[in-house]
Amino acid sequence: MADEENAYTFTTTATRRITLANLPAGGMPMWRGGRLAEVTLAYESWGELSAAADNAIIIFTGLSPSAHAAASPDDPSPGWWEYMIGPGKAIDTDRFFVVCANSLGGCYGSTGPGSVNPETGQNYGADFPDVTVEDIASSGYYLLRELGVEKIHAAVGSSMGGMSSIAYAMQYPGAIKYLISISAATQALPLTIALRSLQREIIRSDPNWNNGHYTDDTRPLSGMSLARKLGLVSYRAADEWNSKFDRSRLAPDKLSGKRFEREFEIENYLEYNAQKFIHSFDPNSYLYLSRAMDWFDIAEHGESISDGMSKLDVEKALVIGVTTDILFPARQQKEIADVMRETGTEVDYIEIDSVNGHDAFLIDDVHFSPVVKKFLDESVT
Repeated sequence: MADEENAYTFTTTATRRITLANLPAGGMPMWRGGRLAEVTLAYESWGELSAAADNAIIIFTGLSPSAHAAASPDDPSPGWWEYMIGPGKAIDTDRFFVVCANSLGGCYGSTGPGSVNPETGQNYGADFPDVTVEDIASSGYYLLRELGVEKIHAAVGSSMGGMSSIAYAMQYPGAIKYLISISAATQALPLTIALRSLQREIIRSDPNWNNGHYTDDTRPLSGMSLARKLGLVSYRAADEWNSKFDRSRLAPDKLSGKRFEREFEIENYLEYNAQKFIHSFDPNSYLYLSRAMDWFDIAEHGESISDGMSKLDVEKALVIGVTTDILFPARQQKEIADVMRETGTEVDYIEIDSVNGHDAFLIDDVHFSPVVKKFLDESVT
């Protein structure tokens, strides 16, 4: 099992920023309307692009990670998917040219709500155009072409990244050969919409949010902290919380002495991780990207989910689900695989029995690496 402290890492000394020069006239069109006149993406890469430019893999991230998915000579600090990417690993950088970008709408170098609007000279804030999973996929498409890649070997993504990988394949049929979708969905479930909606409401209820036009000195940190804690609870499985913390209490010297404040270790864990996160992530980016997941619906790419999925043109797909995932349950992964098969795509479906819930893909090296490695090894034989 990988070190969960590296699950989300914010170091970016290896990150490159590129302003996309190949956008359509007038800027990048957004899925729900509007355009971005200028788009900059922050990305990192590992391995070498082949002479034929046919060995590229793009990694689409979940809501929170930066482009720093793995260590490199430019930044040897562990990345958020360190166990998966590297020489001889499942995503083998001796064989593949691997690219990971901070999502459009994010806050680790890519254009997002915290960026300056070139038309006004002010930060976009909540005036940033609506961001969808489809827009994230499109930005990846333009990025790869800037890097000299016309057709990628594989698109790989987990959670929101899995949605982005599928969206890439639907929007650009024939532009990828292989697809790996982990813990994603054809559309968001009511439970996940409810949880993310509550997180957004908590942030917006913080007076410092100021309708999305806060400053660096007045960010809605209290709202962000509570929203992040709610998210953390949903990312893991109940059995893992039970085995990790049971009903363990804080040592007496860690108690504040104030009524109703933290006294259990699980409370302390949530507080520690929330505080680590809120000083590194932009609240508006959290709002935009969480809503993008709620909006995603493959049926909007046709008359139905099947119609939308029929637009895929890949040689083979790998779909992975986790038995203990409550955000994107295994039944949703089976639905993805079943619809792919019904619409003509060859699919391997793997269901992993991991105690780690939705976040299993970040930390469960033992179960995930062999599955991904086998699929990618077979893709080049």
